[in-house]
Amino acid sequence: MSSTQPHHAGSGLSGDRLDQEPVGELVQRASQQLTELVRGELRLAQAEMKAKGRRYGKGGGLFGGAGVVGFLMAQALVATVIAALAVALPVWAAGLIVTAVLGVIAAALAMSGKKQVDQAAPPVPEQTVENVKADVAEIKESAHR
Repeated sequence: MSSTQPHHAGSGLSGDRLDQEPVGELVQRASQQLTELVRGELRLAQAEMKAKGRRYGKGGGLFGGAGVVGFLMAQALVATVIAALAVALPVWAAGLIVTAVLGVIAAALAMSGKKQVDQAAPPVPEQTVENVKADVAEIKESAHR
């Protein structure tokens, strides 16, 4: 009988080890999965911010184009005024037509640039924020089980 008691004590210790080892592995696996999840979310945020940056870049470029064309429009307007003062009606009328065309181009570029900037706003990785919120909710729910 005495020989069976140490045997039970020994199997109890090794049983405790076996019971604790899977928990340790689970914690380690959960830690690795959480790390992978965070890295994945960071990659998603980076990709989302790059896409938004491209839109801001396009919008800025279009605003820049609108500024250049607007400057040309102002130059044409000055030339129109000079032509109107210096010569008869046909010369300044031609200048005015050029000014109007450049004005339409500038307006179209400005509206297009504004649309690009509006589509990029707000400069927050919205999809990533939603994914992180869902991940946190899932982790909280799993912890309560």
